Amino acid sequence: MIDRKIPPLRLRAGDLVEVLSEQEILTTLDEQGTLDGMPFMPEMLEYCGQRFRVDKRADKTCDTIAIAESRRVYDAVHLQGLRCNGSAHGGCQALCFLFWKEAWLKRVERGCENLHWPATAGSPAHTALRCDRLHLHELTGRPESSNGSEIAYRCQATDLLKASQPMAWWDIRQYVRDVWSGNVGFLALAKVALFRIFQKTLRIGAYRAQIEAFNRFQSWRGGTPYPLLEGELDETPREELNLQPGELVQVKSYKEILQTLNKKNKNLGLRFDAEMVPYCGSVRRVRARVERIIDERTGQMISFSRDCIILDGAICLALYSDRRLFCPRSIYPYWREIWLRRVEDAPEAQGKLSTSAEVTQKQG
Repeated sequence: MIDRKIPPLRLRAGDLVEVLSEQEILTTLDEQGTLDGMPFMPEMLEYCGQRFRVDKRADKTCDTIAIAESRRVYDAVHLQGLRCNGSAHGGCQALCFLFWKEAWLKRVERGCENLHWPATAGSPAHTALRCDRLHLHELTGRPESSNGSEIAYRCQATDLLKASQPMAWWDIRQYVRDVWSGNVGFLALAKVALFRIFQKTLRIGAYRAQIEAFNRFQSWRGGTPYPLLEGELDETPREELNLQPGELVQVKSYKEILQTLNKKNKNLGLRFDAEMVPYCGSVRRVRARVERIIDERTGQMISFSRDCIILDGAICLALYSDRRLFCPRSIYPYWREIWLRRVEDAPEAQGKLSTSAEVTQKQG
């Protein structure tokens, strides 16, 4: 249920905001530590009282729990650079983009960027808290076994269905909101529309010829090749590089990566998604090795037994994802080391560290 007693700020990408004080935010939470179903997590407390730019409005998000589609979210944003560090959730390493309800923020007006003022409570001082800091930590997990050896964690990702509502993929209003909020530019919208039109024109008989023509055109303009091809292997190979955070790597070409995938586009169980194709050939730094994340469906911690890499700035832009276009969640995809090469192994990559803007520009 959306709390209409708290007026929305109608924030847009680039707006400057200040996170309210801990006490102010706690007064907005119910007994489950949520507002409109969205949990406020202990990892977010350290940002209270600080100022940040809005990265994107979170008017919608992708359903990674039940059905691969978009969900409607109200009065929420993502702030630049603020990702969950997993410190209160068993050390989860997914680095999820945090959701911030507008009721937890206040707008910093133009001309006041350098001014600071004491926080004023949004609720009467005598208001009894339904959730305090201690309870906030207690809500992050519950024992799943009698001896407490297994824990089911609870976070914004596991509770996302409770904090959102179903939304039809064909609801054109979502794209109007995307443009109004500054999440998406008209050019990006046009590129995705043209790509969808191209998809609809594909015919079985001329499929290969059409894809080849598309790829030649994209190669000429420095764009992304057709990203929805499939691997052909029955068994997939493995390569160990023992990459560490901070190392510089080059993503292999799409053609090379396809040669490591099975017919489900997986390598040893890890899927290579279409949203990863635009990063092929780019040079990036290793941000982290991922060893454990929370399963959003069950809340249980799962461990990776094989190599799993996050690359700095390589995020899902939701340009090719069916029924969830322009999702602002900016999830980090996971990379096998066989899809990467160290820069010292590719001299032409030296000095060509890719930026997010360059990758975005070559989309479509």
